[in-house]
Amino acid sequence: MFRRRNKELEVLLAHPGGPFFARKDDGAWTIPKGEAAPGEDLLTRAQIEFEEEVGFRPESARGWIELGSIKQKGGKTVHAWAFEGDLPEPFEPKSNLFEMEWPPAPNFSPRRSRAKN
Repeated sequence: MFRRRNKELEVLLAHPGGPFFARKDDGAWTIPKGEAAPGEDLLTRAQIEFEEEVGFRPESARGWIELGSIKQKGGKTVHAWAFEGDLPEPFEPKSNLFEMEWPPAPNFSPRRSRAKN
């Protein structure tokens, strides 16, 4: 999501939660994203992930713009869209919650884990 304010473009970024990112800021901020199932419509998945991760459904989005895709170092392909909009007033961010064994089991591998953050 982006908005135009005072002749500048502002972009909404998200910070991953959980113990892996608790004290990390540099390089951690990203667009809201998730994982699509094989054959799933990528724009629909992007809209669902935005709502789940940000906490509101952008009803007044003025058209979604496909930005393309990149492959991350870990091998995950990210397909990105943008839309012009703004957070509703008042807006209070909410975190997604999930249960996680901590410390991780001895065979734990973050790459094999599919826990949503």
